[in-house]
Amino acid sequence: MRIDRFFRRAGGEAAPEAKASRTGPLVALSSVGRPVWTPRDYAALAREGYTRNPVVYRCVRTIAEAAASVPLLLYRGESEVERHPLLDLLHRPNAGQTGAGLLEAVYGHLLVAGNAYLEAVAVDGRVRELHALRPDRMKVLPGPSGWPEAFEYTVGGRSVRFSQGGEGLSPILHLTLFHPLNDHYGFAPIEAAQTSLDIHNAAGAWNKALLDNAARPSGALVYSGGDGTLTADQFERLKSELEEGYQGARNAGRPLLLEGGLDWRSMALSPKDMDFIEAKNQAAREIALAFGVPPMLLGIPGDNTYANYQEANRALWRQTVLPLVARTAEAIGGWLAPVFGDALRLSLDADRVEALSSEREVLWRRLEAASFLTDNEKRAAVGYSPRPDGPGADRS
Repeated sequence: MRIDRFFRRAGGEAAPEAKASRTGPLVALSSVGRPVWTPRDYAALAREGYTRNPVVYRCVRTIAEAAASVPLLLYRGESEVERHPLLDLLHRPNAGQTGAGLLEAVYGHLLVAGNAYLEAVAVDGRVRELHALRPDRMKVLPGPSGWPEAFEYTVGGRSVRFSQGGEGLSPILHLTLFHPLNDHYGFAPIEAAQTSLDIHNAAGAWNKALLDNAARPSGALVYSGGDGTLTADQFERLKSELEEGYQGARNAGRPLLLEGGLDWRSMALSPKDMDFIEAKNQAAREIALAFGVPPMLLGIPGDNTYANYQEANRALWRQTVLPLVARTAEAIGGWLAPVFGDALRLSLDADRVEALSSEREVLWRRLEAASFLTDNEKRAAVGYSPRPDGPGADRS
């Protein structure tokens, strides 16, 4: 008999072991049970990116609005549920927002902060409202195992604590984008593009300074006659002629007639000086790349990766929007489903995405021509549940 079994019998039955990761104590030691704050200035990223940079703004709005427009379907097992309180809750999550508005806020927070938080308001065990909370006001409170045991939301010096892991529904759902160096918070696309963001903003500020301060005139008139100095009458006459005949948008590009030793020397930007324009466009392309938006959709010059606009739009939906919606729907469904029924799950309805209609038509034509498949097999191929009383359901 093994010695551990001997002592176990001698001292009575040992306490049942709880399931836990073997790495949990290491995470607990690294966090020391203290609050873990977001590891960068979210307000600065939002201000310098979303509120000041048109490329970031357009990327976030394009993805968030597209993702929020994707319809969500509810399934019980393999059968679609058309009417359910969970669908009603997602359609009208609270008195101040529609379902699309709430999801747009969630997707926007994910793209700008890498984190999004949903609060469930329950009355008598039933979820009545959902609210999106600002990521910069939330902090994680790790427990003894190193993983979050509570969240704390702080506004104006006042804090609200949301405990996790108890019986029933957890009041907070924390959505994150993968971060390779952080156990608690996600990594925002805007962080990966921070250098390009600074370049793009600096180029715009420099160009604005030229317009505001006239930092470089278009050229100079140099008098080389006599002792190199114009008389007072000559100076005033030349000045008045330039102001009357060559200033303003109406006179832009008019040739200047010079006489008597005057020589025009251009002071326009050289091709080398103009490199900042291409640098700005390259920075814009890198920002779009970080967000997963084809630059062609943003009107950025010099990028013709896709054959046409429709192809670029399909790439946006397939590679960026639909994966984001799928993982968010799965997370929300897994969070709320136990309250409404364990067998429920949320999924997206890609068939109602207009941008993918051409792909859907091709698939339907191929299935329609597949005579070796039954109707139910064809329905299963496009994601629909079987129809027992449908034509051809019993064919072998």
